[in-house]
Amino acid sequence: MFGSGWSEKALLSFSSFSSLFFALLGISLGLWAGSLVIVFDGAYSLVSLALTLVSLGSLALKKHPVFDDKPNKALMIEPAVVAFKGLAISVMCLVSFATAVLAIIHGGRNVDTGLALIFGLINVVGCVATYWILNKSASQSALLDAEAKQWLMDSVISASVLMGFGIAIVLTKTRYAEFAVYADPVMVILASAYFIWVPLKMTLSAVRQLQQINQVELGY
Repeated sequence: MFGSGWSEKALLSFSSFSSLFFALLGISLGLWAGSLVIVFDGAYSLVSLALTLVSLGSLALKKHPVFDDKPNKALMIEPAVVAFKGLAISVMCLVSFATAVLAIIHGGRNVDTGLALIFGLINVVGCVATYWILNKSASQSALLDAEAKQWLMDSVISASVLMGFGIAIVLTKTRYAEFAVYADPVMVILASAYFIWVPLKMTLSAVRQLQQINQVELGY
């Protein structure tokens, strides 16, 4: 069924293991390096893991005998999960945005830029690879499409980390070195502001799909 040769469950399981790895890596290295944007990246992966587990649970729920005589109810599970995922990611983006603004107000953050660059490089390669694997089958399933979009967002966050700390290192070599402490929170603000629209669109699309299924269920 799926272009990669993997089942939907196998792809979601692969995504969950990838999320766990990058969550542990991001949060631990972020705390060690004192980087808000790396912790944000790791936290995003942790949220992604929880949401992927919800997706895996929905696959089992759709096959429950209770839905044998109610096919339209079973069809509502997938868009409901996608809508929930979109809302959860939106809330995370808003919290991260507010945290970064507070960091700037309090004078920025000193970060181990060398460690951040290494993390950024590893993360970009890993996230892009995971996105590529999932995206090959995204058109076959709304859950996989949402999962692929999560990893696309994570890939851009990781690229932002890499670019932001590259800029910070350059700034430390110039007369503008004092501004290097703002690179970390500014990257979080840019990533959060950009990403908020992706999960919101995901949620609105899923809600519209739920409304359509509900209308069919009610006989409109």
